[in-house]
Amino acid sequence: MISNQLNIIEGIDAEIDALRKLGNRIKTLRMKAGHHHYEKFAFQNDIGRILLRRCELGGNVRYSSLLKIIGALGVTPAEFFSEGFD
Repeated sequence: MISNQLNIIEGIDAEIDALRKLGNRIKTLRMKAGHHHYEKFAFQNDIGRILLRRCELGGNVRYSSLLKIIGALGVTPAEFFSEGFD
């Protein structure tokens, strides 16, 4: 029983870590592209500012929303996932 609970906790930690990496990658690419204000970037690309902020802070995101953000950053999914994910 304890072993099973530890696996669940480890799984949650791995998911949280992956979402944080995703958020860091979004923010890094946005900043590199010269968009220093997430709200302006969100508005200019028809992305909800709360959605973008939540993603950058490591919140969960739907795949379709992630693809929209990646497209707005001007990179392909392959380019997006090429760095920052071990």
